[in-house]
Amino acid sequence: MMNSRKSVVITGVLGGIGRQLAKTFKENDYHVIGLDINDADAPHCDKFFKFDLHKYCSDLNYKSEMEAKFDQEIPELFLLVNNAAVQILSSVSEVRLEDWNQTLNVNLTGPLMLSQFFLSRLERSMGSIVNIASIHQQLTKKRFVAYASSKSALVGLTKAMSVDLQGKVRVNAISPAAIDTQMLREGFDNDEAKVQMLNELHPSQRIGKPQEVSQLALLLAEDKLGFINGANLKIDGGISNVLKDLD
Repeated sequence: MMNSRKSVVITGVLGGIGRQLAKTFKENDYHVIGLDINDADAPHCDKFFKFDLHKYCSDLNYKSEMEAKFDQEIPELFLLVNNAAVQILSSVSEVRLEDWNQTLNVNLTGPLMLSQFFLSRLERSMGSIVNIASIHQQLTKKRFVAYASSKSALVGLTKAMSVDLQGKVRVNAISPAAIDTQMLREGFDNDEAKVQMLNELHPSQRIGKPQEVSQLALLLAEDKLGFINGANLKIDGGISNVLKDLD
C-alpha cells in the first residue's frame, strides 16, 4: 500500500541535529525514515535502519544488501536529507589515509551514492535533496583538514547536482555554525564557561539550536521556496562576519 504522506530519509538520525530533523518532519506529517550507524531508540521515525555509510561506499556486497532492503521498504521518496557526518581531527602531518577515506565516504561520497540510488524516486515525486554541510566549508580551525575539505566538497557537489538535475530534483545545502548539541558540549568537556564564551563570540550572542537547522531544512523541502536551488544557506549567528582583532 502506498503511503499518502511525503516520505523523507534522514541519515545520522540519532545525532543531535538528526533527532531534531526527524522530530520536525514528523510533526509536519512526513513519513520519517531514519538511518544511523548506531542502533538505538528512534522515537520520531516511522522506520529505522542501522546503516553504515562508510561500508556502503566501500563494500559492494553490503551496498547491494542494503539497496535490496531499501527497494522493498522505501517505495516512494520526496526528500533526502544527507545529515550523517564524521569528524576525525588531525593535522596535515598526522592525517591517516584510512581516516581521510572514511571522512570522504561518510561526508561526501555517501551523499552522492544515496542521491544516485534514490534519484528515480525523487524524480517521480518532484522532490529535493538537502545536504547538511558546515561552517567549516568556509571558515575552519587547526586539525580540521579532512572534515573541512569534505564539507567544502559537499557544497560544491550540491551546486553541481543542482545543475545536473535541473528540472528534476532541487538540491540545496545548509551550513550551520556551532549548534547546541551534546556532541558540541562534549567537545568543550561540558565546561559551561567555555560554552558561554562560544555564545558571546557570535553576533547573535548565542549558538544555534538544532530546531533552527531542522526548520530551515523543512522550508527548503517545501515548494513555497521552490526557486531556491543549488544554494548553500549559512545558519551561523553572524559569526562568519566577525573579524577578531587585538583589543
